Amino acid sequence: MSKKEDLFFKISLAQWSLHRYVKDEKKSPFHFASQAKKMGFEAVEYVSQLYKLEIKKLGFDSVIDSLNTISKYEEIKNVLIMVDDEGDLADPDLEKRNKAVENHKRWVDAAQKLGCHSIRVNTFGTNDPEIWKTTVVDGLKKLSEYAAKKNINILCENHGWLSSDPDKLMAAIKDVNMENCGTLPDFGNWCIERKDKNKRWGDCKKEYPDKYKGIELLMPAAKALSAKSYDFDDKGNETSIDYVKMLRIVKESGYNGYIGIEYEGDRLSERDGIMATRDLLLNSVKKIN
Repeated sequence: MSKKEDLFFKISLAQWSLHRYVKDEKKSPFHFASQAKKMGFEAVEYVSQLYKLEIKKLGFDSVIDSLNTISKYEEIKNVLIMVDDEGDLADPDLEKRNKAVENHKRWVDAAQKLGCHSIRVNTFGTNDPEIWKTTVVDGLKKLSEYAAKKNINILCENHGWLSSDPDKLMAAIKDVNMENCGTLPDFGNWCIERKDKNKRWGDCKKEYPDKYKGIELLMPAAKALSAKSYDFDDKGNETSIDYVKMLRIVKESGYNGYIGIEYEGDRLSERDGIMATRDLLLNSVKKIN
């Protein structure tokens, strides 16, 4: 297994890897930092939607203060927050789009308080490319201008619909033209259109055809990265993603930041899936050095 000093990147744990622990087992998301620590991680990435109940009960500021206290106690570094369900930054309706920008600002403030470098946002609102290329730039620019004052990055993940078309997403990032507006490439998540075209999640009708080319296109603006995994063969390789090929692309781009482990499978337990993904990352590095 590769040692830390052999890695060209750092490893963090994305909380979505433990979403069943919160959503299905009804356990506390506040356990996240201690869970990560016990598995040997030193850095974490939060998922905002997993704290909905706690925010409703305790209030937003209390939740963020608690996360700050817990992470310091566990000596865990906070990397970023993945923000969902705060309105659509590319909504064709200007009033709704501006409301979404305002809703996201508290998460920018939270990221600053926690010592994160970024928040990950979604770019939903419309799947019409002609409308989207204008509305998404407007929403991202307004939010990025606010975040710049807080020294926080606004990152777009390939996370469905037009964000999973890397050519269009990179064109939008270029049009925003701000240093703190970038990408969070995910090894998975390449569905551009669902069978029910109005649904954001569900059965996929159309995928971006080449995930490796997609990662290559997104890397120039990358400030974070997600190592997505779904399942593994008997040799420990991801069954649908060539990790060696992915990491070679990442390394050649010059990226040396965090790669967040994001296990999304259901055959292995969440903990086993997380460890299998980390082992695969570390073993894949040896094959490209």
